[in-house]
Amino acid sequence: MKSDHAADPATEAFVAHRNLLFTVAYEMLGSAADAEDVLQETWLRWVKVDLDQIRDRRAYLVRIATRQSLNRLRTMTRRKEAYVGPWLPEPLLTAPDVAEDAELAESMSMALMLVLETLSPTERAVFVLREAFDVSYEEIAAAVGKSQAAVRQIAHRARRHVDARRPRAAAVPASEGRAVLESFRRALETGDLQGFLDVLAPDVVLVSDGGGVKQAALRPVVGAQKVARFIVGGTARTESALAVGHTVVNGSPGLVLRLDGELDGVMAARVEDGRVTGLYYVRNPAKLTHVAGETRLSLR
Repeated sequence: MKSDHAADPATEAFVAHRNLLFTVAYEMLGSAADAEDVLQETWLRWVKVDLDQIRDRRAYLVRIATRQSLNRLRTMTRRKEAYVGPWLPEPLLTAPDVAEDAELAESMSMALMLVLETLSPTERAVFVLREAFDVSYEEIAAAVGKSQAAVRQIAHRARRHVDARRPRAAAVPASEGRAVLESFRRALETGDLQGFLDVLAPDVVLVSDGGGVKQAALRPVVGAQKVARFIVGGTARTESALAVGHTVVNGSPGLVLRLDGELDGVMAARVEDGRVTGLYYVRNPAKLTHVAGETRLSLR
């Protein structure tokens, strides 16, 4: 990529929309590494385009990124079928401004992205482009290779599917979420069973992703008592020193866990009505490369 952005219209346009393209690809794929690959593929195709023939550069870039994401998503679907244990999206450490943008934070939350996993690749692309980024039906049709009428039907079907499965209550403000996570963090560092029960919702769900490389529950753990005992039992079995720090994961308050100073995993949480209703713990090292680099992404 050329370094003189101002002198190169193609590079200037790509850089201007890079964060948008990354976010579109990430929300479609659930993988930061694959989203970065999509950006590279998008760039290689973009530099071959005759810019004089492009009416809307942003829309054209989104079209390229969407098509590349769809190609990759179909391949990833086969990989996930052979995955050991629950599959969680690759966590992103996001800047605080993302957490303050309620719509963006919700669109990339672990809870919603798990729901998006139940859509077909085309449904997911249409839903993400329309619901998260308000892309026009005309532009979406060009991106997914369907008619506008078909895209409207797909969008309606995908929205109905997601609405039936997404969390009913809206996530709490970021400040409230951080306060609840602080109580959870204290319980985690002290192994206080009652401390967990005080902060976990009765029907809380814990999903852990070790990818067959790190120990994790092979099925979701449901219920405050079971989740609390699972966490306390896991921390009691290790002889390593546990350190837990606050962060922002996928636009919501979360925690980074380290054992003897080494990154062990990232835990995202969903907080509703002052209690934790969802915990999403990623331990698979292959999904923690962005976190290990401590890079915080501002996605707008």
